[in-house]
Amino acid sequence: MRVSDLLRPLVATGTAMSLASLALTLDNARRVRRPGLADIPAPEPLSVLIPMRDEAHNAERCLLAVLEAADRWPGPARIHVLDDGSADGTDAVLARLASMDDRVRVHPGSAPPPGWLGKTWACAQLAEKAFPGGVHVFLDADVVVEPHAFTSSFALLRNAGLDLVSPYPRQVAVGAGERLVQPLLQWSWLSTLPLGLAERSPRESLTAANGQFLVVDAAMYRRAGGHEAVHDVVLEDIALLRAVKAAGGRGVVAEGSDVATCRMYRGWDEVRAGYRKSLWSAFGSPGGTLGVTGLLCLMYVLPAAAALFGSRTGLVGYLAGVASRVVSARCTGGRGWPDAFAHPLSILVFTGLAVDSTLARQRGDLQWKGRPIEVRR
Repeated sequence: MRVSDLLRPLVATGTAMSLASLALTLDNARRVRRPGLADIPAPEPLSVLIPMRDEAHNAERCLLAVLEAADRWPGPARIHVLDDGSADGTDAVLARLASMDDRVRVHPGSAPPPGWLGKTWACAQLAEKAFPGGVHVFLDADVVVEPHAFTSSFALLRNAGLDLVSPYPRQVAVGAGERLVQPLLQWSWLSTLPLGLAERSPRESLTAANGQFLVVDAAMYRRAGGHEAVHDVVLEDIALLRAVKAAGGRGVVAEGSDVATCRMYRGWDEVRAGYRKSLWSAFGSPGGTLGVTGLLCLMYVLPAAAALFGSRTGLVGYLAGVASRVVSARCTGGRGWPDAFAHPLSILVFTGLAVDSTLARQRGDLQWKGRPIEVRR
């Protein structure tokens, strides 16, 4: 039996799965929740909570946009920023901005207690400073919100009867490394997660969120245990939504390209370092990482490789993957062409990053911004 005869069933399987994923992407692009840009919620207290560590290059742009958005808020608004041991002049930038507007409160952070990760501890400290009621907005320093971001996102939360909503910012990608990897963020949940079911189901596996921009009801945040409930979890955003679901709440990821933008990493070195710190935990275990990346290669790399050798089935599978990426890009404000044609290469790069992250975790080499990441799970 020739090798091609052995691979033919695998190519057919991968193609069938990529077609099914394309169908789900199309359905999700139709049903994904989006903040209504003109919606204004009833007045409630707003607490914007922003952890910063060495963010001097982002702090001013982030906070000025936040203040403009807070101007549109119908109730009381306060912006709490935690300077988490910055050594790049972030403190001076924050002090100047706080002196310009008394809604901005800057707090020095303390070192994480044993068992806590840096970001979860920073968010927990910020939550202690927030209004006890209303809504908490957790925002990363590299996110730039639109003037209607808070009003429209909170209106979505209340109008849809949700307890947590995560408006996924439009991801800005510059350069080959960023453009190969970053579009996979939105594509990953649009192509794999049935959003209608995920919103109703308490199942942990049906959960997606993005800690860059999280809007959560303050009372539900406390009932779910806040960031203490996820204090040692690297992907704390997804874990927080799972905690909300476990407490009887409802939440979902939303399409937020019209309310916020984010350039998550700048250049390949930051892309690799950023995914190294967290990707090992995305699939539960090294075996889970191997299984998921192997499945992705079956769906998107093998059919493309077979197409190069004349397989029509493989060509259909390759085009299904490209189409799924284009639908995702159009839905989320990303770049569809020509980047989608490189989808198999994106999957291969992602697989390499997952392996790199898993090996770094096993060696104990995980760190971020000069701080070792000590994790148990």
